[in-house]
Amino acid sequence: MTDFTYALDRDGIATLTWDVAEKSMNVMSLQGIADLESLIDQALADDKVKGIILTSGKRDFAAGMDLNVIARMKEDAGAAPAQGLFDGLMRIHGLLRKIELAGMDPKTKTGGKPIVAALPGTALGLGYELSLACHHIIAADNPKAKIGLPEIKVGIFPGSGGTTRLARKLGAMAAAPFLLEGKLSDPNRALSAGLIDAVVPSADLLEAAKAWILAAEPSDLVKPWDTKGYKMPGGAPYHPAGFMTFVGASAMINGKTKGVYPAAKALLSAVYEGALVPFDTALKIEARWFTSVLLNPSSTAMIRSLFLNKEALEKGANRPDAPDQTVTKLGVLGAGMMGVGIAHVSASAGIEVVLIDATQEGAERGKAHSANLLDKAISRRAMTAEMKDSILSRITPTADYGALQGCDLVVEAVFEDPKVKAEATAKAEAVLPADAIFATNTSTLPIGSLANTSKRPEQYIGIHFFSPVDRMLLVEIIKGAQTGDRAVAKALDFVRQIRKTPIVVNDARYFYANRCILPFTNEGIRMLREGVEPALIENAAKLVGMPLGPLQLIDEIAIDLGAKIARATKAALGADYPDDEVDEVVFWMEDQGRIGRKAKAGFYAYDDKGKRTGLWDGLAARYPVADTQPDLSDVQHRLMLSQVLEAVRAFEDGVLLDIREGDVGAILGWGFAPWSGGPFGWLDILGAGRAVEICDALSAEHGPRFAAPALLRDLAETGETFYGRYGDGTSLAA
Repeated sequence: MTDFTYALDRDGIATLTWDVAEKSMNVMSLQGIADLESLIDQALADDKVKGIILTSGKRDFAAGMDLNVIARMKEDAGAAPAQGLFDGLMRIHGLLRKIELAGMDPKTKTGGKPIVAALPGTALGLGYELSLACHHIIAADNPKAKIGLPEIKVGIFPGSGGTTRLARKLGAMAAAPFLLEGKLSDPNRALSAGLIDAVVPSADLLEAAKAWILAAEPSDLVKPWDTKGYKMPGGAPYHPAGFMTFVGASAMINGKTKGVYPAAKALLSAVYEGALVPFDTALKIEARWFTSVLLNPSSTAMIRSLFLNKEALEKGANRPDAPDQTVTKLGVLGAGMMGVGIAHVSASAGIEVVLIDATQEGAERGKAHSANLLDKAISRRAMTAEMKDSILSRITPTADYGALQGCDLVVEAVFEDPKVKAEATAKAEAVLPADAIFATNTSTLPIGSLANTSKRPEQYIGIHFFSPVDRMLLVEIIKGAQTGDRAVAKALDFVRQIRKTPIVVNDARYFYANRCILPFTNEGIRMLREGVEPALIENAAKLVGMPLGPLQLIDEIAIDLGAKIARATKAALGADYPDDEVDEVVFWMEDQGRIGRKAKAGFYAYDDKGKRTGLWDGLAARYPVADTQPDLSDVQHRLMLSQVLEAVRAFEDGVLLDIREGDVGAILGWGFAPWSGGPFGWLDILGAGRAVEICDALSAEHGPRFAAPALLRDLAETGETFYGRYGDGTSLAA
């Protein structure tokens, strides 16, 4: 079955419709490339064809390239993967260049046939790159559609001509947000930015494309870069203005990426070098840099975690075999920040929500929070007033637990106190249907002990949202010892409904995410106490790809919350408690009233508006900076391994069941060095043998918290990698 169909009307307009069977969005495959090229050749060779419309049979145009195609190119090349990738890319460039030139005479640039991209909805990645090669781009006025090039977000860059064409179309500076940040735009904003040429009502899309073709002049078909005397908007690198643009862009990239994301630097190199040569040579340069990025282990790891693994988890890779558990009516207990966030994202996904608080006034305030978020979306033109009203109509604020009748899922998000949670559970279960699933949103309390207060422990599960709920993509689902498969399936189906990414873990102290985050912040505090320069601690973390340093992170989380967790953990572990040195610092900060950003006083100083002004200078009086400072790499190894070793231990302990979930969860949950693909990806890049060497050195100097886990030593001895052994989702128990 072909991915493209061909239809010729009586006016000589050939319509090529992209419609990949059994896919909700079109993605380009190797067969799709061959099909499209064959039909383009057919249309260009047919004298009856006056022009071509390229459109989609789906509500959207395309999601881009199937990234498995890249893996196929590598495999087919055997011992020469670079050559195989380069040749495959140049074939794609050849097809898009054929569309762009459309049968023109090479010298006169006449005799071509107009080709229009008619986009009914979203056009991303190769979908937009293909459109850029057409002579005119018309989009339907679809506010939900997104147009752009998001490749940089998964560790690559637009490598099918998008980098070269967009930079030459808009100029390097104007193209930067779309290339270097992966900024996406709705059709009207895309039109304003110059990404597309026209926006029309959806019903008029194909007629508008046809009208443009029939009215097109030969000059309308010639791209600016194919005309004599073309000059790059904003100036080429050898132009004074262009020179300053590229100097600034280089500084910006290094400032934002800290040198650990190869794709951004390669993209800028492709634009810079490509701007110095003719267009066809620039495409070869782009292909060369793109090949380099694809062969970089960082790119491989990012694609694996942020695209392939993330997509697999969202599609239910680890879902139990249970009937569909789509949520129709949701109860949310507690209208605090977590509860109102859960209610908001659920109502936005089309779910009817009952939002319960201790008072009607509190519940109404919770609904008002959702209204405020929607108003902000309207101000950004991301939503209409009608859409806002529809979402708010699905939230029923109340203090009456009786309103939970008919709910098939309840998420409890009350205060983190077992007694308060037990009371809420009892009230809810008194009115819920017998088959309803009850979930608790907790970040620290064991699910097993909370489930003991439920009449239906097999229907009790943990669903740990991250704050702020409306922006954080990860949701951690925690199975208690008695949690049944249907409860797990319900939680997974719910998380997919609200368009989040789920990971499933077994019940244990701190579950998975917090189990790995706390050692990171603790290690930063330990180094501060030892006399390591605070700025070195913070910048070492950022230079290895962490979004925040450990001291800033605990300021954001709240130091008094850290103190509360420390006291509870010490009470539970007794003599086995390992973090007294950390507590000395945390408790002192708490006594000083420096409890973090919320108090405008923590490890950092803040102005009256809560903006950080720098590290607090009072730290040095209590914890003087040592005369001799450790090497940057030593600090980085301590900060990284404090998290990574805990991830390995979680996998060894059976808390984490799938390393894919461990990597995706780390990146989406606390921002673990995305360039590495996650903790297990980082270890595979480093190599198990080298990791064990570093662990042995650190444990000898700093203690057993850096001791290499047995699993890591085993991989070092066998020369294997985590993904080589467990990358298909195999658990350690298997």
